[in-house]
Amino acid sequence: MSPRGRLIGLFVLAGLPLVASVWYPEGLQMGLAANLVLVGLALADRILTPRMERVQITREVSKVLSVGTPNPVTLRVANRTSARVTVEIADDPPEPCVTQGLPVVLRVPAGRTREASYRLTPQARGRSSFASLYVRYPSRLGLWTMLQRRPVQTPVRIYPDIKAVTRFELLARKNRLAEEGLKLWRLRGSEGEFERLREYRREDDLRKVDWKATAKYQKLISRDYVVERNQNVLFMLDCGRSMVNETDGISHLDRGLNSAIMLAYIALSQGDNVALLAFSNRIERMVGPVRGKLAVRTLIREVYDLEARYEASDYSLAIEEVLRRQRKRALVVLVTHALDEQHLISIGEYVRTLTSNHLLLCVLLRDEGLTTLASKPPVTELDAFHAAAAAEILAAQGRMVRKLQRAGVLVVETLPGELAAVIINQYLDLKARHRL
Repeated sequence: MSPRGRLIGLFVLAGLPLVASVWYPEGLQMGLAANLVLVGLALADRILTPRMERVQITREVSKVLSVGTPNPVTLRVANRTSARVTVEIADDPPEPCVTQGLPVVLRVPAGRTREASYRLTPQARGRSSFASLYVRYPSRLGLWTMLQRRPVQTPVRIYPDIKAVTRFELLARKNRLAEEGLKLWRLRGSEGEFERLREYRREDDLRKVDWKATAKYQKLISRDYVVERNQNVLFMLDCGRSMVNETDGISHLDRGLNSAIMLAYIALSQGDNVALLAFSNRIERMVGPVRGKLAVRTLIREVYDLEARYEASDYSLAIEEVLRRQRKRALVVLVTHALDEQHLISIGEYVRTLTSNHLLLCVLLRDEGLTTLASKPPVTELDAFHAAAAAEILAAQGRMVRKLQRAGVLVVETLPGELAAVIINQYLDLKARHRL
């Protein structure tokens, strides 16, 4: 409970006769009387103010939130008193986060219920919870501000940006996938998996033309084949210290996890099996293989609380785990961030062992700061030195990448913000060319 400006102002006015009593002694009694009356009024106001225990406040929020996207939170106030109440409510949401619409102010008539919403944008995945609600409301005569803390615990799970899957499906229906940087690959089955006949299109392979049907219908007719299904995709996600780095406030690990979910959604839609291995200096998580379009929920539920560790990644351990668990041929997608040339060399020493049994796609996240520094026109000698140093680091990494490519490893370099589009395009390309 704290005094409001109105009460402080009244005490100031009641104190003026006391100050004036220095020159006018009769002001002393007047000032004391005014202060006594004001104290009685303040006490009466406190007593007459309804007890907030009869005002129920609840929080309604989904048990699952998406990181990086606004999520609605509803605060509901039920007034069980006989007078109208005005409450100001501040929430204590999971940290770190960004909120819009707090504090909430509600005027609730006697015996009625009102509600208001605000939006919460979490900035970190994992298990978390809402803590307390902080309520502030004026007394009956407006002389006091009543303060109350209500421990309303609400546990939540903060998932990766699962709304990206819905956004992808919507764009696919509207034929606007190019907005996400995705190419429109036409997936064709291999010979012997005939599905149907259709009219020839300009981009069709002439070897797919059915000449008997062409002669019958007097126009070019092509054969369609069923896309090969039940293939295996294994996503290897580095959770080591290099993935702690951030771009635009989003860590490399979060970028990789969001990309894995998008790739899993598309691969499962194609009828393929998907698994995920997360590793640092230990095996963090092994999920799958899972199958079916709805299995992407299982994948999200299993990996939503992954965190990067400030440890050097053990690629040898991760690859041994892949070889032990994944006996059938699979597309293995390794997403990592190489800090320097030596880091790339250590990666190259181990990933080659996968190429004999599996198709390996090594996706290297490019350092956006180095890329910007190397391409920025220098103004001073110091700028030129920095640009030359950045270019030398990138050139050394480029030489190592080419060495890996000559060894038969599919290597792609990309900026973190383009990761999802690059991985999906590579998967669709490899599937269209029957490399899986």
